[in-house]
Amino acid sequence: MSETTHQGGCHCGAVRYQVALDLEKPALTCNCSICSKLGTMLSFVPPDKFTLERGTAELTDYQFNKHNIHHLFCNKCGVKSFARGTGPDGKPMVAINVRCLDNVDLDKVPTTMFDGRKL
Repeated sequence: MSETTHQGGCHCGAVRYQVALDLEKPALTCNCSICSKLGTMLSFVPPDKFTLERGTAELTDYQFNKHNIHHLFCNKCGVKSFARGTGPDGKPMVAINVRCLDNVDLDKVPTTMFDGRKL
């Protein structure tokens, strides 16, 4: 495991965070109704690996389906750089949009497809 610390955030910079994660583990791409429209590439971490550095007041919450995930968007630029919720195991988690991490070569991040349309 090669967990490293990364900086990330939205397009306009109003939302910024730090996260420790392993980018050698496959990130998830999903074909559910929201992920397919947003084009997210997700890695999941426990809350203690994530620190929101700024932007709490700029976050807008959107929930749908089972309301297990708080899809958080910057209310200035509209970018969803992370989400908070409960994983399938019932534990709290943070879903990081790997596309919103600074200085990451996305071509080197392995991915796996999740069939969210079946949920």
